[in-house]
Order: sequence, then C-alpha cells, then structure tokens
Amino acid sequence: MSDPSGNHGASTDGVPDGALHTDGPIGSDGKPTSETELKKAITPKLLLLFIVGDILGTGVYALTGTVAGEVGGAGWLPIILAFAVAMVTALSYVEMVTKYPQAAGAALYVHKAFGIHFLTFMVTFAVLSSGITSAANSAIFLAKNVLVGFKLDEAFDAGSLNTVATVIAIIFIALVACINMYGVSESVKLNVGLTFIELSGLALVILVGFFAIAKGDADFSRVILFETPGDKSLFMAVIGATALAFFSMVGFEDSVNMAEETVDPVKNFPKMLLGGLSITGVVYVLVSITAVAVVPIGELTEADTPLLSVVQHGAPDIPIDVIFPFISIFAVANTVLINMMMASRLLYGMAKQGVLPGFLGGVLKGRRTPIGGILFSTALAFVLVIVLNYALPETIVKSLGGTTALLLLSVFCLVNISVLVLRKDPGAGKHFKTPTVLPVIGAITAFALVTPLAQPAVNYAIAGGLLAVGLVLYVITFVYNSFGRARRTRFHNPDDIGRE
Repeated sequence: MSDPSGNHGASTDGVPDGALHTDGPIGSDGKPTSETELKKAITPKLLLLFIVGDILGTGVYALTGTVAGEVGGAGWLPIILAFAVAMVTALSYVEMVTKYPQAAGAALYVHKAFGIHFLTFMVTFAVLSSGITSAANSAIFLAKNVLVGFKLDEAFDAGSLNTVATVIAIIFIALVACINMYGVSESVKLNVGLTFIELSGLALVILVGFFAIAKGDADFSRVILFETPGDKSLFMAVIGATALAFFSMVGFEDSVNMAEETVDPVKNFPKMLLGGLSITGVVYVLVSITAVAVVPIGELTEADTPLLSVVQHGAPDIPIDVIFPFISIFAVANTVLINMMMASRLLYGMAKQGVLPGFLGGVLKGRRTPIGGILFSTALAFVLVIVLNYALPETIVKSLGGTTALLLLSVFCLVNISVLVLRKDPGAGKHFKTPTVLPVIGAITAFALVTPLAQPAVNYAIAGGLLAVGLVLYVITFVYNSFGRARRTRFHNPDDIGRE
C-alpha cells in the first residue's frame, strides 16, 4: 500500500509466512501508472505477423546449410521433427495463455504449477537469455550479409573481416535498442514490414528452385541422401540436427510475453499462434528441399550465406544474388528486433517484482518503454557478439543457435509438465484444452533434446554463463532486500511479470 505522500510502504501480502513485501518496484518514485504502464497496441493481424516474423529469420536463412551438414540432403527430416516438437509445445502454450492471459508466459505457468520463486526466476531469465542469444546470432549473420552485399568480403583479410563484422553487429543492435525505446507500437509496425521482406526472400528461394527444376538443373536424388559427419550414427546425427533445427522454430513463445499488449488474447491467441507456426513449418520444408536439390550438399554446408548460394545456382543468369543479401539483412533484422523487445520486457517485469535490481524497471517518460531493460539486454548482446565472434569465429552462428534452442527446450519441458500439474486448476473461465498425451510427449522430447545426446558442450557453457549473470543479479537483489528493505526476495504477484 502507499502512504499519503505517495511513497510505497511495506505491507504483508496475506500469505501465512507474513513476510514483508512492497507494492511497488525497488526504487519506485510513486509516479502515476499512466506514465509507467506498457501500451496495448497489438491487433490479431499484427499478432499473426509478429509470430510469423519472429519464427522466420535467422534460423532458416543461416542454418539451412548447417543442418544439411549434419544429415546430408535429408535436412527436411530434422525440420519436420523440430516442427512436431514445437507444435506440441505450442498447444500447451495455447492452453496456458487462454487459461492465464497475462504477460508472464512460461514463468507464470511454472510458478503456478510449482510455487518455487527461485525456479520461476531461473525460468524467466532462461527465456530472456534465449532472446539475447538469438538476437546476437542474428546480428552476426546480418553483418556477414552486409559484407557480402557491399563486396567487403573481397576487400579484407579473414582477421579484419571478423573485426568489421563485429562492429557492424554492435551498431545494428544499438540501432534496434533505439527503435525499442521509441515505442512498442512503432516496433511492431516495423515488424510487419520486415516480415513481408522475410517472406519475399524465402518465396524467392522457392521460386528459383522451381525455375531450376524446370530447366533440369536440380538433383532431387540428394533430397533422400543421408550423410553423417565422421563416425556419427544416423540416429545421433538426426537427434543433433533436430536440436539445431529447433532454433528455426522458436519465436512462437515470445508472443505470450506480449499478452498484456494484445487485444483480447483469450480469443486471438489460439488461431494466431497455431496458424503462424503452421505457415512457417510449410515454408521451411519447401526451402530445405529446394536448397539441397539445387546446391551440392558440401557447398551448401560451407556457405556463410546458404540461401544466397541457392539463388546463385538456381538462376545464374539473373542478378538476384545482387539484391538477396539485402533481403537477408532485413529478414534477420526482424529477429533481432522482436527478441530484444521480449528480453527487455522480461527484465522490466522482474525488476518490478523486486527480484532484480530496481534500475532495470525504469520506464522512459513520454514513450513508456522499458529503458532499463533495453539498455541492460543490449549490453549483454554486445558482450556475446564481441566475445564469441573472436572465441568461435567459425561456428558462432551454429553455437548461438544451438544455445537458444537449449535454453528454450529446457523451458518447454517445464511448461509441458506445468500443463499437466495445473489440470487441477479450472482457471478463470473457459479455455482451450490440449489432449493430455501431447504435453507428456512434449516434455519427453524436449528433455531428450537438451541432453548431451543432442547438445555439444559449448552450448552448455554459453547458456551457463548467461544464467550465471542472472544468478549474480538475483543474489545482489536478495542481499539488498534482506538487509536494506527487510523483506524476502520473491515474486509478490507472478501474474504481473512482464507488465506494470
């Protein structure tokens, strides 16, 4: 509750332990909520484009060749398997978001199921970390397309190219931060334009593939060719490739973190979420088949910009390759924009809950955007780009993509289990209910894809480093709350994670 002066005072939350909490964020200045609440601006059509735009992007543009390198020409198989795992989990998300239509997403569902505040925190930080790794990955791939588009890859040696790519990636992430500070409505509208560019680029790849087929320049025998690297068995290769391909499917989960900024989420989320995921699944399979039919597998695997290789091979007499790098730039730019939006809002929500330092809950006056979360998530993305682009110059796109999948698959496993645990709770009203067997399948498959059978050690190292950052922030906040404010560090209202 607030005292007459408008400052937030301590009060009990009504739970049996009688622990002291505050109604406002750490360091709250008591400003009216009209200046600090997030803005509702996402219509059903914008939501569909948001979901499609978030799923499309770096995964298919950058990792088509990498997936083919794991299993050969049958790269469509890991994509179909990853799509199946994603769809099962998406159905669990639909049940949860229609049952609990708040902005918290996975964190809220896990908290309602288990009630362990520290687990809720780690799940939330894992989700936002996945957004940052995805954004950093996309920024690196964007930089490589800039180098190709402006022919800079021919002007520098390998060491200098790496430095230039790092600088370009950092500049772009900073530009995205400025866009996010300007406002959610503007950011989502920009997403619409970038989504159409993404789709046009992939449609161009498919059309070039059909053109090559019509001329007799495509080799469909490669589409059913299984080739595994080294002495890896076919089963292990498919499992590893599926875990990597899952990066291409992630993005649908971001939309639930925008629930409080969406019009009528209970009505709109089911159709938009499942429809968006289905659209992207079909597009990905078509692109995968086209790529391996048109380009020799070895060349596709080694290419930094694999889909550019497809258009160069499929239509060598048409200067499509001149514009395609720029299409790729805009396509992956969308991934950076949406993921950084999501990460900043989760930081904002946790700071408002008092489980992260209060400066992360700052809102830019006038624009009402989470400036503290935007600046901190941008700084983390900078560190990832700089450190990993020098430590892992040859495999950074694969490593960051795999780390994103690792983090989200871990969260998805818990979300599917939470669906089953929460069946005892009828919820606030009528909601979608997925068949019970599907969350069981989703939990088992997600767990299998986060084990060492599917994940290399470097992915665990990157994910662990990011989660360690969250743990340090949590400890700092815990100490401050315990000794400075005489209250426990916990989510005083989990429904409010991600919103005012």
